[in-house]
Amino acid sequence: MKIGFIGLGNMGGPMAANLAKAGHEVTGFDMADVTIDGVTMADTGAAAATGADVVITMLPNGQILRAVANEIIPVMSEGAAFVDCSTVDVDSARAVAEQATAAGLLPVDAPVSGGVGGAAGGTLTFMAGGSKDAFAKADPLFDIMGQKAVHCGDAGAGQAAKICNNMILGVTMIATCEAFALADKLGLDRQSMFDVVSTSSGYSWTMNAYCPAPGVGPQSPADNDYKPGFASELMLKDLRLSQQAAESADADTPMGQAAAALYEQFVENENGLGTDFSAMLPRFEKRSRG
Repeated sequence: MKIGFIGLGNMGGPMAANLAKAGHEVTGFDMADVTIDGVTMADTGAAAATGADVVITMLPNGQILRAVANEIIPVMSEGAAFVDCSTVDVDSARAVAEQATAAGLLPVDAPVSGGVGGAAGGTLTFMAGGSKDAFAKADPLFDIMGQKAVHCGDAGAGQAAKICNNMILGVTMIATCEAFALADKLGLDRQSMFDVVSTSSGYSWTMNAYCPAPGVGPQSPADNDYKPGFASELMLKDLRLSQQAAESADADTPMGQAAAALYEQFVENENGLGTDFSAMLPRFEKRSRG
């Protein structure tokens, strides 16, 4: 396929490189001056999108997505797929999908899970929203960039799945860190804590696969001085998106709201910026109940 790829940062760059490595003709654009193996760079987003069978975007937020959509939709070929892999608000995803559909395009909102390592290794998971025809056109590319793609429903469903998943992730990481900090103060050995919880009803991904306690469980950012696998500020972004969606849908999400407030305090007032989101554990270790 002829592919336009807009947004070649830490995630988009490796994704575009994997598509080029698989033999696709990839033309890219980014505001920064970047070079990606196998990718021909264009001077504008519109130039990257012109004549493409599929245009993929990986952008920071919904406002930028809307601006890029306004630029590229008028130059895209009828029947082309517009695949947005950014994590943005559901309302922006649906608005852009409506705009693309009106122009005769096949829109897919397909945020990803798996981080920079997954982007480089081609092991991402895609959560996709859009029509069956749109998903079918994008699916072969998902197979190259990732290991799994789930068609979640109509436009916006991919973003909805991503933010619901990450709201659970943020809440369970806080609970896991709180529990380890409590166990410490009760004199419970961390390895014993892990051995019990990881095989009983407290089992969770944050405990079993991404344990926030150094030296316990599988290797995780906690074993690398909490250098980010998934940065705290990115978790804050996703939790804020979850609360924006909850407000729009009139949904009661008190735990999600509390998690968003805690990560906001951690990132903006407690030196959490630039740390892994599991660095909540050393935060709780230093705090008393008051």
